[in-house]
Amino acid sequence: MNDQIFPTKGNLIAIQKSNQLAKKGYELMDRKRNILIREMMTLIEDVKLLREELSKTYKQAYQALQEANITLGIVSDIAKSIQLDDGVEVSYRSVMGVELPSVTHTIEHVKITYGIGHTNTKFDFAYKSFQKVRELTVKLAEVDNSTYRLANAIRKSQKRANALQNVVIPRFESNIKFITEALEEKEREAFTRQKVIKAQQEKKKQNMEK
Repeated sequence: MNDQIFPTKGNLIAIQKSNQLAKKGYELMDRKRNILIREMMTLIEDVKLLREELSKTYKQAYQALQEANITLGIVSDIAKSIQLDDGVEVSYRSVMGVELPSVTHTIEHVKITYGIGHTNTKFDFAYKSFQKVRELTVKLAEVDNSTYRLANAIRKSQKRANALQNVVIPRFESNIKFITEALEEKEREAFTRQKVIKAQQEKKKQNMEK
């Protein structure tokens, strides 16, 4: 009970309205949390599979690069002739107010931009393997970041829902109970006074009639 709450009908109506809004807010927050959890669960398995595939592809790519270095010597000069990739774009979609990234990457066919006479099939395979690494990295960045954002939003929603359920709503209901009981007590006192006054008036009337 808040000692600063005065037991008036106006305060009772105001607190009842606030309590209704708090309960509605809890329902919405709980619904938001459940939707975000479902969205995150659909991504968790994707993250696991992508990480496993990326780890395997990285291992394959570095093995191919090592073999290319062995057969051709250090291939860093050849690698410099390969053009940088700038075909990545990031947009966002909203899920219950949470901005999730959507990464699009323009997939281009493998273009041989280095001298074929200075390389071999091992270098070509390493090149293609690292292109696959790039594609998987882009996809994992999207899914992993989305999962992190969802988890953070779920944590905040849970915290707010708990605050409403365990602190705000009980406080409102405690104040409502206090004011209701105080008003009922005032009504009983007023009713008792009226009975006493009425009894005194009747007694006075009877005495006058005598």
